[in-house]
Formats: sequence, structure tokens, C-alpha cells
Amino acid sequence: MKIILNEDVYNLGEEGDVCTVADGYARNFLLPKKLAVLFNNTNVAFFKSREASIKKKKEEKRKKALSFKESIEEMSLELRVSAGESGKLFGAVTSASIAEALAREGVHIEKKKIDVPSHSIKMVGTYIIKVRLYESETADLKIEIVNERSAELRDKAAAAAAKAAAKAAAGSAPETAKEEVVQKEPVDEIIGYGDTEFADEEDDDEDL
Repeated sequence: MKIILNEDVYNLGEEGDVCTVADGYARNFLLPKKLAVLFNNTNVAFFKSREASIKKKKEEKRKKALSFKESIEEMSLELRVSAGESGKLFGAVTSASIAEALAREGVHIEKKKIDVPSHSIKMVGTYIIKVRLYESETADLKIEIVNERSAELRDKAAAAAAKAAAKAAAGSAPETAKEEVVQKEPVDEIIGYGDTEFADEEDDDEDL
């Protein structure tokens, strides 16, 4: 059956595309959900009138894809999971897991556009994941799968080191203040010496 897509349909086409699909797929899925309309003169004319609008939308999608590409390739995503000493995960990291982690970083990508090797990751380590954006555009996402227990110990060690450094910095402050006071003492002595000279001069005047 020949249809015209009302909106983008994954693995089929974009809004305004003319496609030939199985009759059952069209009648049971595309048409009832209003994802497509029948290919006929009336609908062809309707989409022809929207050609400029559809073209503008496609250009916006391309720009958005490029923006996503830059954001994704600049990040290194860390996923903390339960794992054994051998590094084997107690479970698996899937495209859904990665999509959720990306969303927490403010990047919203459908899980079906995230290509995970063998559909899931079952070992800790560093992986490069392909993310499909728009048309043939893709982005390489670096993800670090780490044992959550090891990550927690690392965070505690970093926090303890930061606390110790702050304490050491605070402890050195009084010494600096003391040095400043010591530096001021010779100035006071000079002022005192000046006062004595002035007094002696007054005594000499009286003798005259």
C-alpha cells in the first residue's frame, strides 16, 4: 500500500515522504495512529502546499543534530553499576540505561537511536557508543562503566583529601598574621626614637 507519512516514523521515513508498506502495517498501525495518510490526489495536493514548511523543519532537525553531536562527543559519561571483583556486572547496561544517563545531563535521545554492542554491556570498562542523530549523522559517545563500590571509595578519598587540604590552609593563617605584627615593631621603635629627639631639643631651648 502506498502512503504519505504525516510525521517521522523510525526506520521508515520522515514527514511528507511517500512510502510503500504492507497493507496490514498501514491499516493496523500507521493509519489508525494518524502517522500516515493514503496516497491519493487530495493528500498529495495537501502535502504539496506544506512543502516549504516541511523543508524548514528538516533544516531545523539538521541544526539540532549538529548541536547534539558536539555536546555528545565532548562528554565522558560515567555509569555506576553493581559489579563483582572480576568486573562482571550484576545485570547489564542497555540503550535505555544510557538514554536515562544522557537525560540527566540535559541531552535527550531516544533509546532506539543508541547502538549498544550486542544490545547490552556486561563488563566494567570504557566503551564508545554510536548515537544516531538525523539522516546519516552519528555521534561517538564515550562511556565509563565503573563498579559503584569502587567509585564510592574513590569519592570518599577525594573528599578526605580536600578536607585535609582546607584544614592545612586554615592552620597556616595565624602564622601569617604573627609575621605581620613582628614587621610592625621596628616602625614603632623609630617613632619612639623620634619623640625622644624632639624632647631633647625642647630642653636645649630652655637652657638658652
